[in-house]
Order: sequence, then structure tokens, then C-alpha cells
Amino acid sequence: MESTARQLVATLRAAGHEAYFAGGCVRDLLLGTAPKDYDIATSARPEEVERLFRRTVAVGAQFGVIVVLEGVEEYEVATFRTDGKYLDGRRPESVTFSTAEGDARRRDFTINGIFYDPVEERVLDFVGGRADLAARIIRAIGDPAERIAEDKLRLLRGIRFAARLGFEIEPATWAAIRAGAAEIHAVSAERIRDELVKILLHPSRVRGFDLLDASGLLRELLPEVDALKGCEQPPEFHPEGDVFVHTRIMLELLPEEVSLPLVLGVLFHDLGKPPTFQRDATGRIRFNGHEYVSAELTRAILTRLRFSNAEIEATDALVRNHMAFKDVQHMRVAKLKRFLARETIDDELELHRVDCLSSHGLLDNYDFLLAKREEFASEPLIPPPLITGHDLIALGWKPGPLFKEMLDAIQTQQLEGTLRTREHALDWLGRMVGSEGIEPPTNSV
Repeated sequence: MESTARQLVATLRAAGHEAYFAGGCVRDLLLGTAPKDYDIATSARPEEVERLFRRTVAVGAQFGVIVVLEGVEEYEVATFRTDGKYLDGRRPESVTFSTAEGDARRRDFTINGIFYDPVEERVLDFVGGRADLAARIIRAIGDPAERIAEDKLRLLRGIRFAARLGFEIEPATWAAIRAGAAEIHAVSAERIRDELVKILLHPSRVRGFDLLDASGLLRELLPEVDALKGCEQPPEFHPEGDVFVHTRIMLELLPEEVSLPLVLGVLFHDLGKPPTFQRDATGRIRFNGHEYVSAELTRAILTRLRFSNAEIEATDALVRNHMAFKDVQHMRVAKLKRFLARETIDDELELHRVDCLSSHGLLDNYDFLLAKREEFASEPLIPPPLITGHDLIALGWKPGPLFKEMLDAIQTQQLEGTLRTREHALDWLGRMVGSEGIEPPTNSV
């Protein structure tokens, strides 16, 4: 990818234009990290970029941005520009094509405002970005309040960069982020969602979570999580403290690489505790049915932030089922196999593991399930059914509640090992109809 990006710069330079690597790729190169993509800033106007390259897409021509396609790779090529006024806290009302220095000074943070000339192998730094990289500092370019007011998403971007890179946010920039936290709602739900996902999926997620909290952004974006603060828990099961502390410790215990539903499930699994908090007659704290309230709150948050239906369903399953683990050692074999066969079981197991380790520390149910999964590994947890609905219809049954009930009963016997063949299942069905007084619904008139 880098070699192709160098060729694009060389092509622009050969046509008489200035052209440099820009933004995050320069920051990452200077930090010794391989960039995920390469952006190019140039003096060439959009129409000139389109003439120079065979395959292009004008994704933001009004802002001077053209995407150049080379094979399966995409390279954003943007004309040097300065921005007009930001009236909506999201985008400038106009842009003026400018110089490299003017373009650098309209960017967000100094570490993202550095250019690199891959032809002459030199760095162009108009904003002090190299010094801030060396000092490990996140600093807004120019006046922090003005820079953040231009695009309120920078509130979250500043936190993401600080967490991901392990940098400190310099005082004036931090003050501007805290002062502007309540204005984050000017940003679209989709853009907020994408930044939160990047923060939560990165191994530095706990630092990001702490910065979101300290800045006031957590309270603005996820008030349901902020409400966990001060929610007392029974000390015999939760010596670690309140629900907020418990949740943060769980985030800390997660492995570096996690799925999105898992990290969201950890964050939201106990949201129902504050609204269900009560003390019984003995003074013991109870959260009856909190998992179901948590699941409903989870769905509301993820819908609000425009997550996909698949992400909502998977996260809902983790949250809704997290209390079922306390009963696994008492489940019948059939129920246990169904439990272990769920699509989300790997994430559910990991959520349960960190839930236990962050509180009472007991992993007996977790270890039991791992052992059972190994025990059941020689055959499918849910094998092909011995009898299907087509078989019942062929026997004259009419689909209905009893229809499904009998199929489920036969599957249960199959999972328990009581029924092993289709013939056994048909014989069992016949005996149930004949001896248990079951009257099958039929299609006969």
C-alpha cells in the first residue's frame, strides 16, 4: 500500500503539483507504526486529480476530496484547503483552496497536522506536531475551544487518540473537551457510534472509558452507564464496590481482542440494577429481574446509536442470559446442550468469566461448562432431528401448539440419549398418543 501511495504522490509531482502524505498515516509512520491507510494532500484541484488517475470517485469534490482507486485499495486525495465558518458544529459552510500550511492549520490536533514528502523524504510540520509526538501530547491546533466548536466530533476523537496512543491531553485542550461535552449531541448518532466502537474495541478501552467519564461525555452519551455510580451491591457477592466499579473492572479483565457484542454486553449487562434495587425484609439487597430490564435498556441504547439489528440481537442475548449461568449445574442434559449450542455462547462464557472474577471470584460454573463442552464434543450438540414437522403432517397431524410441543419433547429425549433412531421416536410418539391421553390435532374433517 505504501509503495502505491508513493507512486500517486510521484504522479502528482510529475504533473507540477505539490503532494504529500497527510494526517494519521504520517503520525503513525513517525511513531513506527504501520498505517492502515494513506491519505494524500495536494495543490492539485479535484478536476486535475480526476484527469491524472484512471479510476476515481468524487466522494467530496465540494471539499476537494477525490478517492483514487488502485486495485482493491482506496487512497483519499484532498486539495489543500482552508475552511469557512462551521455553523452546525459538524462541517464548514464553505472551503477555499489553499496552501500546505493553510491546510495543516485547519486540522484538528497537532499530531494529525504533519505532512511527509515521500519523494524528498522530509517532514513538513507547520503546527508543532513532531514536538507533541515526542512529548506524547494531544493538543488542538490553534485555539482549542474554536477547533472543537468547528466539529463537535473532535470531543470524542481527542479521547480516542489519547487512549489509543497512551498520550496525555494538554490542559487547554482537555478544558475545551470538558466544557464542550454537552454539545456532543450536535453530532449524528452514526458518527458518535463509530467513535465509541473504536474506543471500546481497542485494547486501551479502559483508559478511553475513564476519559469519557472524566470529560463528562459518558454522562451525555450513555447516561444509563453513568447511573451505575453509587448503586450499592451485596458485599458478600460484590466486595469490589458499586455497579460502576464492577463494570469497569470487567472491562479491565477482558482480553485485548474482543467482539463488539461482548464489550457492549459487559458495559450494559447490569444497567437494570439501579431501577430494580431493593432491600428485602432481612435488609439484603436484591435486583430481581434486573437482567431483563438491562436487556431492554441495552436495546434502547443501541437503537438510539443506530447499531445494526444483528449487533443489537447479539448484545441483547448476552445481557438477557447472563444470570442463567448460576443454574447450569442443575440443568438436565437436554437443556444444557441447548444452552451450549447458542450462537453467542463463546461471548456469553467470556462475559460470565469476567463477571465472576470482578466480584466473588468463583469460576465453578464456568469450569463446569468448559468441561461439559469437551465432554459433548464428540457429536453435534444439536443433532439432526429424528422426526420433523413433515413426518407429523404425513401422520395426519395439523400444525399447532401441540405440534411444536411434541417435536420439542422428541428432541429433548434425543438430546438426553433416550431416543436414538427415527423408529424409536415414532414408537415413542405412538405410545404417548395411545397411553397419555394426547389427542393429536388432525387434518381430518
